[in-house]
Amino acid sequence: MAKKLAQLLMEQRKNTELQMRALLDTAEKAERTLTAEESTQFEKMSSDMESLRSQADNLVQAEERSRAAQSALEKAGVTGEQENRGGATDTEEQLRSFLTGKSRDFNAMGTMEETRALSKGTLGAGGATVPTTFYGKLMEHAIEVATLLAGGATTWTTTSGENIDVPVTVTHPKGAQVAEGGVIPQSDPVFGKRTLGSYKYGDLVEVPKELLEDTGVDLEGYLARAAGWAIGNALGEKLIIGTGTSEPAGIVGSSTLGKTAANLTPGFDDVIDLFYSVIGPYRNRPSASWVMEDTTAGYLRKLKDGNGNYIWQNSVIAGTPDTIEGKPVRTDPFMPAIGADAKPLLFGDLASYVVRLVNGVRFESSEHFAFNKDVVTFRALVRGDGLLMDQSGAVKHLLLPGA
Repeated sequence: MAKKLAQLLMEQRKNTELQMRALLDTAEKAERTLTAEESTQFEKMSSDMESLRSQADNLVQAEERSRAAQSALEKAGVTGEQENRGGATDTEEQLRSFLTGKSRDFNAMGTMEETRALSKGTLGAGGATVPTTFYGKLMEHAIEVATLLAGGATTWTTTSGENIDVPVTVTHPKGAQVAEGGVIPQSDPVFGKRTLGSYKYGDLVEVPKELLEDTGVDLEGYLARAAGWAIGNALGEKLIIGTGTSEPAGIVGSSTLGKTAANLTPGFDDVIDLFYSVIGPYRNRPSASWVMEDTTAGYLRKLKDGNGNYIWQNSVIAGTPDTIEGKPVRTDPFMPAIGADAKPLLFGDLASYVVRLVNGVRFESSEHFAFNKDVVTFRALVRGDGLLMDQSGAVKHLLLPGA
């Protein structure tokens, strides 16, 4: 059922795409740009397309999670009949009791094997536990808003936060033709040493006691979204534009120059030149992708190649990204927008960027932090770092000229 509905949403998305392109074709035939009204319509439809895409993807993912959850229930000895007799309600009540401090732990499956300790002192002196499913949703929402965590970057998870010194490839060795009996030239790779640290990012979420006691609220979903989005945005921003000084070295600053555009508005030639500035071994990898901000994406949707075809190809299958030149397009709100001296477009092998996470996410709560407001305060914390391991040209950027 979910897949059928997702496909209907993708068909609606396709119809919206046709309307967008009709606007562009009308303006092109009249040899003019879009009017202010048409531009507003275009941006609205572009936003609708992203919303439809997100809804379709969420339906597919929800169905997959439901199957996984059912499998976990069966392994734990919980049958569908037991669930229908109120298992879900019992689980919700246990969670509510845990979050309001009435109980020290929460066991969603009836076995401690299905729970995971997330802190040393949550709600009770002995440390509380929350269900693995909640932790999974928390991480899922963090990844949802952190493009590099969701878009092919390599992730290292460590159990402690000490600094890790890692070699970074600056240049690769280069062979040369050698005459018979000639001296073979020496060409060594150039490495640099960088350090992966463990910077802390977090956020507080205050929830009124009334909300915690309201049985009609999807409490687990609310907290997972609120906390996950907060820490995902906090870390995700630095993975994109971090300076590398007391924070992660973001992928934008670590990438190498692929093409300098002649104008502030990049054209088809600029996009293609950037694409082919990344050599084949990186360009052809499955993790090779485009990264850009939403307004840049809206601009590139309007570009055509030399044969009058739009370079942006919309996906018709839920769960698969749109493409340019057959490579996935990923948008991130923290990418630079189109402007003077900006680097609004990246392309390359995102797996060359490494994200280091320390022990996942800590999720803790306190009834005393905001006692005067009668709220329970939840906090989510994550420690991590990031750097581009291969800086020889695995990921390149488009540079726009100065004003």
